[in-house]
Amino acid sequence: MIVLKSPQELAVMRQAGRIVAQARRLIIEAVRPGVTTAELDALAEDSIRRSGATPAFKGYHGFPASICASVDDQVVHGFPGPRRLREGEIVAIDLGAVYRGYVGDGAVTVPVGEVPGEVLRLLEATREALAEGITRAVAGNHLSDISHAVQEYVESRGFSVVRDFVGHGIGQKMHEEPQIPNFGPPGRGPLLKEGMTLAIEPMVNLGGYEVFIEPNGWTVRTRDGKPSAHFEETVAVTAAGPQILTAE
Repeated sequence: MIVLKSPQELAVMRQAGRIVAQARRLIIEAVRPGVTTAELDALAEDSIRRSGATPAFKGYHGFPASICASVDDQVVHGFPGPRRLREGEIVAIDLGAVYRGYVGDGAVTVPVGEVPGEVLRLLEATREALAEGITRAVAGNHLSDISHAVQEYVESRGFSVVRDFVGHGIGQKMHEEPQIPNFGPPGRGPLLKEGMTLAIEPMVNLGGYEVFIEPNGWTVRTRDGKPSAHFEETVAVTAAGPQILTAE
């Protein structure tokens, strides 16, 4: 069942999203060669808790940290730890916050120092594909109009969309209905309605779209070992059009 949110609920989700956005900004500013992903995790947790929220990821189905930190060919769900980021890598940071019972969820992929031009193009294409998908989050459209817009943009830039992991509805739970693939034909799936809240999150690979899960049961990597990028926003479908709730 897809849960529609009232204006009052959207106001709380907007605050949860703002807390995510503020922590995300701190992490973006902290990413540099030599920093550990554990340090980024601590920074995010401190920011979220000081804002009166709790980290949505920590303890979620046993996940051990407040952020996912996925480096280079890690697509999503990377564990933060003692690894120090190196010049030329990219790191995808995914984080969430629970505020007054509602969840905000967002992700960004950040270059570590100078990175190759094709990797910068990958980041740009993923960010822009997310923007394209968000423009389709309009009442009266079909859910797959979002999916199709993401895939079309990504593939027009020469990259591939991960098929095995998808976006999702969000609200009082981290993962609600509906699932939101980043690929597929337009005009399919449920009609979008005012009050829907969606975590739209393209995961885009430099090479092929095939992925696998590491033995830890969480971390996803590209099958060909090439880099992957991940961007995400929590978006509300409103009478005034799509509104990004994870905005500062």
